[in-house]
Amino acid sequence: MYLDVLDLKHFYQEPLGAMARHLLTARIRELWSNTRGQTVLGTGYAAPFLRPFLGEAYRVILGMPEKQGVIRWPEGEPSRTFLINDKHLPLADASVDKALAVHSLEMSCAPNIMLRELWRVLVPEGRLLIVVPNRRGLWARFDTTPFGHGHPYSQGQLEHLLSECLYTPTNWAPSLFMPPLGWRAALKTATAWERVGARAWPVFSGVLMVEAQKQLYAPVGRAAKVRAARMVEAGKP
Repeated sequence: MYLDVLDLKHFYQEPLGAMARHLLTARIRELWSNTRGQTVLGTGYAAPFLRPFLGEAYRVILGMPEKQGVIRWPEGEPSRTFLINDKHLPLADASVDKALAVHSLEMSCAPNIMLRELWRVLVPEGRLLIVVPNRRGLWARFDTTPFGHGHPYSQGQLEHLLSECLYTPTNWAPSLFMPPLGWRAALKTATAWERVGARAWPVFSGVLMVEAQKQLYAPVGRAAKVRAARMVEAGKP
């Protein structure tokens, strides 16, 4: 179930949310350091993380789920937002170079369909970057932040889902190792938590961040047989 867009906006305006935005944006920019000449799509509530691409990418657009609600973004500029649902993106095939999904996959009631729709609009070998709550992390256990809502994932679950939807994971970047508390001491040491956690206990990150590449050909061999068996069980031809 999607959170209300105003609740999400409010979280990222608070000290804890502002720090989470800072840490996650840094990780996203490590993976996507150059988007010149590209079309970048955000889905879910990716607004706090798209601003660095404005003025760099050829086009930056933001699709907000109808069950979440939509706001004007960026503030003070012509709006780049539009309504979407899990089963349809009002975009042409192969029209997006990079897609960033935040507060999106874990909220969706049809994650497979959502991922395949993103696959459709990505260019050949386009990149999808997903940010989801880590099933093993603290942030998924506190419903005082948006990462404590929806369906958290393990790395194995994400790998399996991406493979089913014709993506190949290329980079993993776990993040948010600080405790999900707005205490001054926690905020002041957030950068240290991030640095130490990435080395000492990466499996317990607050969120999992995975970059995946669009795969143009379906798998063969055992993977193809498993997928075919599942389709038969689901009553699909």
